[in-house]
Amino acid sequence: MAIRHYEPFDMLNQLQREVNRLFETNPLRHAQTEAELTTSDWVPAVDIKEETDRFVIYADLPGVEAKDIEVTLDKGTLTLKGHREPLHSGEQQSYKRSERVSGSFLRRFALPHTVDAAKVSARSQNGVLELVIPKTQQAQPRKITVEG
Repeated sequence: MAIRHYEPFDMLNQLQREVNRLFETNPLRHAQTEAELTTSDWVPAVDIKEETDRFVIYADLPGVEAKDIEVTLDKGTLTLKGHREPLHSGEQQSYKRSERVSGSFLRRFALPHTVDAAKVSARSQNGVLELVIPKTQQAQPRKITVEG
């Protein structure tokens, strides 16, 4: 039986950390790398789905036009980079509250070697960027018949 030192404020400290995390004002806190923190004003939220023949990434980019999004794939790293225009300074003064961030964004994803880099496609519609990343044929699961 292990003896554990009793700390009366452990639960209170844990609760405080959780509350602080909920009210974190810095949207970059959850960025993946230090480089993203230093080169981004904000980080778009993404969903990543794996299917049998491809990966699909959905990135929330409301207010960002397709011409302002740059997608590159280099040495197994997929990079999403772009810019959302800020509010005009005259308009900003009439706002009571402004929570939508503007400026540059950056997200990077390490892709497995099983993707077909030549067939990656991107489409932006209604503020959502959809990236389709097909897998190579060798990466496809293959059913092997057992003879007996």
